[in-house]
Amino acid sequence: MLSKYKRFKCCSFATKLKNEIRIASFCSAPKPFDAIPGPRGPFGMGNLYQYLPGIGNYSFDALHQSGLDKYQRYGPIVRETMVPGHDIVWLYDPQDIATVLNDSTPGVYPKRRSHLALAKYRRDRPNVYRTVGLLPSQGLEWWRIRSELQKGLSSPQSVRNFLPLIDSVTKKFVGGIKPHAEGEEIDDFLPHLSRFSLEITCLLAFDYHLNSFSDEQMLPDSIASRLMESARTTNENILRTDQGFQLWRLFETPSYRRIRKSQEYIEKIAVELVSQKLMYFDEDRQKLASGDHKSRSLLEEYLRNPNLELNDIIGMAGDLLLAGVHTTSFTMSFVLYHLALNPEVQQKLYEEGKKVLPNPWVDKIETATLNSEISYCRAVLKESMRLNPVSVGVGRVLNLDTVLGGYSIPKDTTIVTQNFTSCRLEKYFRDPLKFNPDRWMRGETKENVSPYLVLPFGHGMRSCIARRMAEQQMLVLIVRLIRSYSVEWAGTVPMDVVTKLINEPDQPVKLIFKTRKD
Repeated sequence: MLSKYKRFKCCSFATKLKNEIRIASFCSAPKPFDAIPGPRGPFGMGNLYQYLPGIGNYSFDALHQSGLDKYQRYGPIVRETMVPGHDIVWLYDPQDIATVLNDSTPGVYPKRRSHLALAKYRRDRPNVYRTVGLLPSQGLEWWRIRSELQKGLSSPQSVRNFLPLIDSVTKKFVGGIKPHAEGEEIDDFLPHLSRFSLEITCLLAFDYHLNSFSDEQMLPDSIASRLMESARTTNENILRTDQGFQLWRLFETPSYRRIRKSQEYIEKIAVELVSQKLMYFDEDRQKLASGDHKSRSLLEEYLRNPNLELNDIIGMAGDLLLAGVHTTSFTMSFVLYHLALNPEVQQKLYEEGKKVLPNPWVDKIETATLNSEISYCRAVLKESMRLNPVSVGVGRVLNLDTVLGGYSIPKDTTIVTQNFTSCRLEKYFRDPLKFNPDRWMRGETKENVSPYLVLPFGHGMRSCIARRMAEQQMLVLIVRLIRSYSVEWAGTVPMDVVTKLINEPDQPVKLIFKTRKD
């Protein structure tokens, strides 16, 4: 038997151990939501004033800069009160980002708080739209639209079917640069890229040749020019209407008015294009009903789908015209900027291009080429999207109470990941500000990077529905451009971004193309 002393000693040790376990358990418990560091504004009235021009230190046009400032001030998780009752939690750590984006609650669909003014515009027009569309919708309504539309837009086979058309248009576009490719400076190549993206969008979506580069369509009041301007205006005003007091719900504010007028024009063109295609099908309904008929456009695919109504299709047509132009043209602007400043990268890309296109003005790009023969081109695109992603991050609204960064975050909290900032931190990348596609190539130089850092197309169920189509378009353009020309930068260094809904260059994209002698 244990002596009285030994029994006392054992009991004391057990009590001490229990206390240590209790203390450790207490320390590991998540901290309350109110303890998350971040700006609340004076007297808890909100930090929105910091974003007002001429008053605050932040700007909606420079969210990447305010994002870095908040990370340096507060750390990898930040709670910002925009206005009383409306908090945004900014996430920088890839583990926290993974926790949010991998939420797989059964029967619950990922939510986000975006395109609110666009949703209002479409709700106010029930004669045109059945729903608010793919971009602003939530829950089961969103999934019904998404599940039907992605059949034509996301499936690998559909994407491959459009490759010959994309390659043909790209070859013509690249050939159009020839007259300016003897050292002549192009003052701004971005409008050319936007017209190219618009032409591709109209052909893929509607089987419609807009002829965006014709003299007629180059005029300011042309369909092409007005569609480009309308899409840009909508994107530039979305963030302004999503944040703040949302007075546009009560009366028409200047930002909402710009969105309304832009959407009215996009809607007008979308209805005309859908009606034109519908007339074609009315003339040959037997062909429409036949499964043997091969669709020449996404619109034909959707018109043949019995689960989609005409109002759904008009909404999707408007979304394609809104999102299909500037996302790829802005991304390609940054790709060409980085290539122009890194001739050694450009040379490696050129050598790869010579193997797949010995004669660039005759040879075609095949599916096998994109799948296995242009790995360096893919690395170039990924590295450019690491440094200059389409947006600052990914937005979500929590479906459940969640622990992030050691804090308890309640359900329905707005979360925005800060991938733009995180992808430029030494914590996650070697020499993070250097444009280095080799970091994505197999071999000793490849870095071990979290898959939740570089997310230019989002992640999971709510990722960009047109990702495969956009990647295919940009890869074909990169291969053909660098195979035929060397590119030099003639603008200011560095080229920064303006953070609208999608990140755009902060200056004209001044380039010099020179024809390769081979």
